[in-house]
Amino acid sequence: MSIIAEIIRTEENGSISFGNYEAREKQKVSDFDVSGDIYKIKTHNEVTRLEKNAKLLLETVPGATVQEFTLDEKRARFFLTGFDSTQVTMELLPESDYRILVDGVDIGHTKSGKSGKLSFSVELNENPQKIKIEKV
Repeated sequence: MSIIAEIIRTEENGSISFGNYEAREKQKVSDFDVSGDIYKIKTHNEVTRLEKNAKLLLETVPGATVQEFTLDEKRARFFLTGFDSTQVTMELLPESDYRILVDGVDIGHTKSGKSGKLSFSVELNENPQKIKIEKV
């Protein structure tokens, strides 16, 4: 897996892939339609931010590449590639408990805030890390 040359794309399995952690200049795509939902992506080496219908969905600091991203009411799944320690912030359901797994290893439970924001850190490198977040 590598960076996403088109900044954002849909995959054959219905997931989306986005982001370019190698970009020195800011790149963005607005009004990317997937089944009636409008996505906006901003990405470069310092931050990758994805919004869905004008609401934060996922942000990484520094920037990262996210592949095969899926999200439903019970879980989020995706592969994450980048450099160094990366802070991931997602906006999920407010005041809900979640379990976070990185490459199958449970890194702990956390509760989203009143706004639904959930944050965690992961060590990234050129090898994709499989991220799974499950509502408990």
